[in-house]
Amino acid sequence: MPSPTYYVSTPIYYVNDAPHLGHAYTTVAGDVLTRWHRQRGEKVWYLTGTDEHGQKIMRTAEANGVTPQQWCDKLVDEAWQPLWEHLNIANDDFIRTTEKRHTDRVQEFVQDLYDKGEIYKGGYEGPYCVGCEEYKLPGDLIKSDDGTELCAIHKKPVELLKEENYFFKLSEYGPKLLEFYEANPGFIQPESARNEVLNFVRQGLQDLSISRSTFDWGVPVPWDTKHVIYVWVDALLNYATAVGYGADQARFDEIFPADVHLVGKDILRFHAIIWPAMLMANGLPVPGKVAANGWLMVGGEKMSKSNLTGIKPQDLTSHFGVDAYRWYFLRAIAFGQDGSFSWEDFTARYTSELANDYGNLASRVAAMVGKYFGGELPASSADGDAEKAVQEGLAKAVAEADRRIGDELDFQGGILAVFDFVKQVNGYLTEQEPWKVAKDESAEGRARLATILYTAAESLRGVAVLLNPVMPETSQKLWESLGAEAALGALDGRRVQEAGGWGQLAPGAKVTKGAVLFPRLEEKPA
Repeated sequence: MPSPTYYVSTPIYYVNDAPHLGHAYTTVAGDVLTRWHRQRGEKVWYLTGTDEHGQKIMRTAEANGVTPQQWCDKLVDEAWQPLWEHLNIANDDFIRTTEKRHTDRVQEFVQDLYDKGEIYKGGYEGPYCVGCEEYKLPGDLIKSDDGTELCAIHKKPVELLKEENYFFKLSEYGPKLLEFYEANPGFIQPESARNEVLNFVRQGLQDLSISRSTFDWGVPVPWDTKHVIYVWVDALLNYATAVGYGADQARFDEIFPADVHLVGKDILRFHAIIWPAMLMANGLPVPGKVAANGWLMVGGEKMSKSNLTGIKPQDLTSHFGVDAYRWYFLRAIAFGQDGSFSWEDFTARYTSELANDYGNLASRVAAMVGKYFGGELPASSADGDAEKAVQEGLAKAVAEADRRIGDELDFQGGILAVFDFVKQVNGYLTEQEPWKVAKDESAEGRARLATILYTAAESLRGVAVLLNPVMPETSQKLWESLGAEAALGALDGRRVQEAGGWGQLAPGAKVTKGAVLFPRLEEKPA
């Protein structure tokens, strides 16, 4: 049974370096999704955070002459949390895996598995990628020109490790997982990701090494402190520890399990195989959905620090603005697929869709209400076929955007539905030519002009509600410009599913022409 709270998580991000566009992409998607459900009137919990243990962190800290904890504190305080604030991310919690509220519960969870006979002691030898913090199978490796085996993700040589470990009996959960996938076909999205996981599990699972003994930066294994818990077991448990596992049962029952885990496709197996198997082993409910987004590509390469293609989000927000940044990646790339970023594409879409279509529409309507009616929204008198088409267009946009974004995680499709309606309203004004109608000063002419401008303003009222989860600052400016704040109350309190109801903006509302929503872009910075 689903919990009373709509619970969404991002991956907890590894703090070996500052965040780049790829990290922000997933986090913005989660923010839009949870804002959308809040505007449905649902109780929501949005979790993000940082993954701070493991060999990679330890080596990075050593290279910078500080302790691992000092390194993590610096990166979280100076890079990660400030970026989420800058991007207007409305997360409810930020979990750090070095926090006691997490580490104590991780030990308890693993101890429970050990007591149940799900963990045994053994040894392992094989190729290990420090970047992935994962032992690699032969199929996960590629060869360099000189025959060196490389991690297919990081393109770096793997290390041959041999150590004594504790193992989780993951191999026993293959049939249970396949049965679960069959009963819950929507558990893994997109379909290509589901097929990948099914094929992998059908080949047979190996038991999972859940401890490390060659370094000590991690959560100690409670029954054998010469070992630390494998960083991925530690990390996955954040989704439980952050919402009260082992500490607040009532809160845990209200929120857990997650309705949606948003993950990058390179960490899909951890979330779609290891995580549900761990939960099954400890008698806990499994998540509702694991949704894997694709990679952001620059010059044909996955965006990452190791590939030297990492771009700071601030490089873009300083030029395009935060709201345009939030909009662009979800509009330009189908969630779940790889997508290429280019400055030229962002510039073209900003100019065409945001500035010309949307921003110009808002400016024109406010200017005409100001010029022809003294800034007071006139009443619509008689709606003709043209007005009814616009009303139907808004209702259609609301239904489609709500289904695509709220239910299907199709951010691109939902945003396009709203912008198709924006184009419809622009077309309506072009056809009705209110600037010409204004020359007719008869009662009939004034009534017709009032109907046209009311129709356009009421359309923008609906657009402001629909785009609020995507572009909250811009939507708030438009909301206030339309006089909706005074007439209808706070924008965040408006229900997206009710945005298509016509006539909500009352005549007499004070319409003002504020600052341009999407100003003309300056030259691209050098």
